[in-house]
Amino acid sequence: MILERILHSQGFGTRRQCRALIESGAVTIDGAIVDDADAAFSPEGLAFTIDGTTWTWREHAYLMLHKPAGFECSRDPQHHASVFSLLPRPLVERDVQCVGRLDQDTTGLLLLSDDGAFIHQNTSPKRKVPKRYRVTTARPIEDAQIEALREGVLLRDEKAPLAALAAEQESAQTLVLTIQEGKYHQVKRMVAATGNHVEALHREAIGALELPTSLEPGQWRWLDTADFEALRPRAQG
Repeated sequence: MILERILHSQGFGTRRQCRALIESGAVTIDGAIVDDADAAFSPEGLAFTIDGTTWTWREHAYLMLHKPAGFECSRDPQHHASVFSLLPRPLVERDVQCVGRLDQDTTGLLLLSDDGAFIHQNTSPKRKVPKRYRVTTARPIEDAQIEALREGVLLRDEKAPLAALAAEQESAQTLVLTIQEGKYHQVKRMVAATGNHVEALHREAIGALELPTSLEPGQWRWLDTADFEALRPRAQG
């Protein structure tokens, strides 16, 4: 594949812009400047440096982001900054999308990708992917509220009660809640249905994939082999 097409596939602009970038001497491969836009390379595993940043060619982008509060999971945010403003421009240009959404005030693990099949697999209700949240409540948590979350609460506009897969109290006003449906504002609505109120919400895990403690709010990284394994469906029962 010629270098112009390689850069274009990785989100570095239009074909014309990528050609101009290469011809300006901004692209380095194996420590040497490559200014021939028609130079051919095998893209698989190819590493190239642009403006001091090294990139590796990837057919698709698979990312995790530690979402901070105050960011909307939208390319057209209404009231706050977009989570896409936290990503390098090439990733935005290659049209990565949020794999599900978190409210602007919810923090924690957010996946992004430009692979439609991956997005569908991890958002389809049929997959029943469990998601674990740390919930801070406005008032002390009562035993009856924990029991209600485990047994199921009926939310407005729902035909059947929704039950948490797990609900464990950690402190007077903190609980860890695992759900699998992913309905609109589900955690907040479930807690409200028990007579309490969510003050802060943080997603800790999707499936067996946990947010690394080393990933600070606002930081992102590529998913690795272990991450994909953690996202694989687990047998029920």
